[in-house]
Amino acid sequence: MKHIIIIGARGFGRECYDLYKNKKTHRWSYRIKGFLDDKADALDGFEGYPPILGPVETYKVQKNDVFFCALGDPVQRKKYTDIILKNGGNFISCISDYALINATAKLGQGVFVGAYAIISADVTVGDFSVVHPFCNFGHDAKIGKYGEIESYVAIGGYSDIGEYVTIHPHSTVLPRIHVGDYATVGAGSVVIKDVKGQTTVFGVPANVLEI
Repeated sequence: MKHIIIIGARGFGRECYDLYKNKKTHRWSYRIKGFLDDKADALDGFEGYPPILGPVETYKVQKNDVFFCALGDPVQRKKYTDIILKNGGNFISCISDYALINATAKLGQGVFVGAYAIISADVTVGDFSVVHPFCNFGHDAKIGKYGEIESYVAIGGYSDIGEYVTIHPHSTVLPRIHVGDYATVGAGSVVIKDVKGQTTVFGVPANVLEI
């Protein structure tokens, strides 16, 4: 039996705990061991959760441990997954039973896919990316590693989303658009042209936002 440890005991971590706890498939193959978080009181005031086992930096990976990183910031997600990987840990994905994932789609390790997300034919989702509920990815779209794709985002077919990209809720990326690494798309935006890496775009249509 695998022992699931969730990195991050804040809101996203609690959401992932509930998803694992209520999965209809393979529940007999794992138990939820607890959380890793440097804030020892992160669960104070909340009931029904397993314990915080300590910070990531000091945790000793044990036999049968598997991990999921429930941190929203892509850079922090990279930081803490690297620590566990360096110490010999392995990651699993956290995928809602209510997500619709085409059989030809390719999902990397440590991926989150929320309820009612639709991932179409031959879509690629890179390692440690997060796809929140109600997203819709057209066929052949590519999402790079450590993406943060928030709820109600639509990404058109053949679009190429780089690594460490954040796309905020209710945004649309039209087909065949490239979004460069570390870019951010503001909430409610419509992306009709390529986005350079390390830039923030916002609006309808989306333009570079000077911040």
